[in-house]
Amino acid sequence: MATESTEGSTATLARLLSNGLGARGDQDRDPLEYPHRTLHVLLALSGSVASIKAPLIVRELLTYANVDVQVVASKSSTHFFSAEQIERESTGRVRVWTDADEWASWQKIGDPVLHIELRRWADIVLVAPCSANTLAKITAGICDNIVTSFLRATPSFVPVYLFPAMNTHMYSHPLTAKQLKIVREELGYEVHGPIGKTLACGDVGLGAMTEWTDVVGLVVQKYNLQKRADPQDLSQS
Repeated sequence: MATESTEGSTATLARLLSNGLGARGDQDRDPLEYPHRTLHVLLALSGSVASIKAPLIVRELLTYANVDVQVVASKSSTHFFSAEQIERESTGRVRVWTDADEWASWQKIGDPVLHIELRRWADIVLVAPCSANTLAKITAGICDNIVTSFLRATPSFVPVYLFPAMNTHMYSHPLTAKQLKIVREELGYEVHGPIGKTLACGDVGLGAMTEWTDVVGLVVQKYNLQKRADPQDLSQS
């Protein structure tokens, strides 16, 4: 994954802030308005091999009108996809934010705090995939990386859609059911999947992330998105 200097990361954050990364009033979050203005989709990636689908999810979302995407990625998730590919294919519209950016963009009190700016920006959140480790951290309130810090800071009026992805036996572990109950009933997250298939480890069973096309399809259906006039042009929302 490409690294960036402190100055470069700060400059990128400043540019995004000037282009709408940051707060907008709660009155602007009516889902019925999304077809008529830009929907901000935050894709959160955790350390599951299903993170390999991230470039496909981002690219497909950008083929819809009035959609902007940003990505937050845990360190372990970056083993499975190319941040450079996402940023290149989106012609710079999408940035993959990591722990390194969190610290590089903050130098003194008064500077923007990255995970706070991102939660202000996000209209909806897709945790796709959500690994067993990240699920456990969310339910325990742990904030030890940009993904978990962002999720802990996200207010309850922002819809969060969580897509579990883990080994079959990890999914069937008694703690997993308890943790999913917490995210559904106490945090108000909407959980989709997992599905049954042959997993990356070779096991066959329940635990795979919902198909990436269905992840995108959920957003399209819920927010009544329409394809862009030129779906191949990803340079603007």
